[in-house]
Amino acid sequence: MNWKLSGHDLADHDLVSATKDAVACEFGNGLALLNLKSNVYYSLNGVGAFIWELIQEPRSIADIRSAVLARYNVDPERCRADVDALLKGLADNGLARLHHEALV
Repeated sequence: MNWKLSGHDLADHDLVSATKDAVACEFGNGLALLNLKSNVYYSLNGVGAFIWELIQEPRSIADIRSAVLARYNVDPERCRADVDALLKGLADNGLARLHHEALV
């Protein structure tokens, strides 16, 4: 299931993965992403590039937040807000897929 996420909260157990509709290349300290369907370019800073690397395989939101917290000196609430905003933006622009996983 693909989501348009504006206004939705992300759950820790939800999974996210990069789509195959995007091509990335290093650009300065970050990445340039090209959405192959829309032909629109996006740029990610170093932290965004790190998250992009993480989501090349499906990962839970909790795992992504934990990896960012482990790598960068950031307040946990700020991390949560920024990671969630980036993931929502990637999904809303067709660069990532978010999957709601029901807890078993």
